[in-house]
Amino acid sequence: MELVTSIQSMHDLAERLRREGKVICFVPTMGYLHQGHLILIQEGKSRGDILVVSIFINPTQFGVGEDYAVYPHDLEKDIKLAESVGTDFLFVPTVKEMYPESYQTFVVVEEVTKNLCSLSRPTHFRGVTTVVTKLFNIVRPDVAIFGEKDFQQLITLRRMVKDLNFDIEIVGMPIYREEDGLAMSSRNIYLNHDERKAALSLHYSLLKAVELFSCGERSTERIIGEVSRILGAEKLVTIDYICICDTENLRDLAEINTDAVLAVAAKVGKTRLIDNVVLRPSQ
Repeated sequence: MELVTSIQSMHDLAERLRREGKVICFVPTMGYLHQGHLILIQEGKSRGDILVVSIFINPTQFGVGEDYAVYPHDLEKDIKLAESVGTDFLFVPTVKEMYPESYQTFVVVEEVTKNLCSLSRPTHFRGVTTVVTKLFNIVRPDVAIFGEKDFQQLITLRRMVKDLNFDIEIVGMPIYREEDGLAMSSRNIYLNHDERKAALSLHYSLLKAVELFSCGERSTERIIGEVSRILGAEKLVTIDYICICDTENLRDLAEINTDAVLAVAAKVGKTRLIDNVVLRPSQ
């Protein structure tokens, strides 16, 4: 595995590889890799000739008072993990080079970013779409892999790629969970023992929603009410949002008559966690 820290070096490598006819698969991350990341990386390894993984804690997707300054990081460990699953190039650019002084250009995807996480993080997706656009232009991938835990991010990036005519296949991978069901996240490290236990309520609430849906419930008000009841019973959990949306446009639904995502965000102690499940009437 080769470590690349310069944008120009990564761009030149990508150009050479494309001239050689190589299929480049790309997995962008913010580092502090866990098993969920490694599953994405392994999937990427199977879909191309060359696998590029990036590690970049992107400041523009963090709002005021969020955890950018303390976001977990361990580059030495990440290098070992990335190499262990077959990464060819690990791209680790600096903030100074990605956002030089006087930087002023941003990419905005409008409609699908209005709901869910944008309700409390209004500038988040502008940062996500901008940095991913920059990374796509540098790495020049044929395929890019993202996790479905960040469902709104996945839908937003698919919209962006379509609208801006990027010739890139966007692949979404299922949520990878701990043995007890908690969705894997780099932020899980923030949780103390009691918070870790309380955080399971997100998963339990989604399981209850699936049970209701499987029994024929289609009213989003009733399903959301039950999810809210389960989360509200945990003193350490503060609900950010509970939404049931169309999986294509992320607009709220009153009745589940098309594929829908039930998405939940909550703070457990001071740690913000997200989770989701897709409900499909046709299945």
